[in-house]
Amino acid sequence: MPIEVIVMFAILFGLLASGLWIGLTLALTGTVLLFLFRSMPLDRLLPQYAWNILTTQELLALPLFILMGELLFRTHLSRSLFKGLAPWAGLLPGRLLHVNIFGCTIFAAISGSSAATTQVVGRIALTELLKRGYSKDIAIGSLAGAGTLGFLIPPSNIMIIYGVLGDVSILKLFTAGFLPGLLLASTFMAWVMIHTTLRGDLVPQAENDLRKLSWRERFSALRDLAPALFLILCVLGSMYGGIATPSEAAAVGVLGAALVTAFQGSLNFEAIKGILIGSVITCSMIALIVLGASILGNAAAFLGIPQAVAAFVKGLNLTPFMLIVALIAFYIVLGCFLDGFSMIVMTLPIVLPIVKQAGFDPIWFGVFMVLVVEMAQITPPVGFNLFVIQGLTGDGLGYIAKVTFPYLVILILFTLILTVYPEIVLWLPKVLAG
Repeated sequence: MPIEVIVMFAILFGLLASGLWIGLTLALTGTVLLFLFRSMPLDRLLPQYAWNILTTQELLALPLFILMGELLFRTHLSRSLFKGLAPWAGLLPGRLLHVNIFGCTIFAAISGSSAATTQVVGRIALTELLKRGYSKDIAIGSLAGAGTLGFLIPPSNIMIIYGVLGDVSILKLFTAGFLPGLLLASTFMAWVMIHTTLRGDLVPQAENDLRKLSWRERFSALRDLAPALFLILCVLGSMYGGIATPSEAAAVGVLGAALVTAFQGSLNFEAIKGILIGSVITCSMIALIVLGASILGNAAAFLGIPQAVAAFVKGLNLTPFMLIVALIAFYIVLGCFLDGFSMIVMTLPIVLPIVKQAGFDPIWFGVFMVLVVEMAQITPPVGFNLFVIQGLTGDGLGYIAKVTFPYLVILILFTLILTVYPEIVLWLPKVLAG
């Protein structure tokens, strides 16, 4: 393997082990590589990289969706979702456990963030489920698993990052995430129904009365879903109605979230201050990571590192399916140490050329990347969803990871199915493209 590849990995993992911020680690690794192996005017080149990547029009949607998430965090949306979904979830085996999955699916179509989805839905749902006597194990596990849908069902922050760095249409990525997202949610629901049927003690017997609710009560409860449906209409309706681009749809979503927050009486000076500070901190962190990834990606391209790694992988004579299995294993291990954003920006410049050479569609691979990031969200010790639930319940990470494990297995199996049947991902983009 070329010396440039060895030096790159040595610097990268050395800096990561030192505890340096991931964005600075990526930027420093790329800069050192160019300094050592190429004679370039870095004082002019690096500012140009910074300007080019941070002023990308497609990236504009990201801070807007982050701002929308901060606004929604201060609404009563979680209570509204629970009240609106509970009468309907009571019809299914597993009863109100499905509120976790239904609620996360709906909120995922608004927020674009897995952690925000888990936090907002879990804030009311977990308390209510435990108060009613549902098993703590399955209540926490189903929330952690379903919370990962925040990255798969559009709009998705991860898809925006992938689209910008991989030069892939963000609208096509959003479209490709719809069907897999709904199928994955259905798979989680199927597991809850099977699990609770086999283990009747997981659901209190008193909850069987939920089946006796009148249809009038069920339809009346739907009005509590109005704020969420209004926001979905603002974001996805404006985008797929041809009224707005993804960036413009994000702006429409911010306006809609602000209206909902103001209508619910949650928008005061202190709330606005917290919203703005939280948004700036998150946006700054992501911008630094994206900038570092751009510098490292361009440095790697100059040095021919992606081609060298691709040639090495090709020499292993892996079938396309085995390549994906190897990548799943690689990303699960990586997810034990890095968050999802860092995983994508650090590996995409190397991995994307390899999978393209193996014959995989970049749109399909974008959905694959989202799924492996979802696995990282529930993989200790750095799984963000696990931390969110720990903040809600106070339980240890080991316990939360244990009860979430079945949903990690479902994610892995679901990803393998999409590998065998990529049409599940690509069908809807092709249909909408005509």
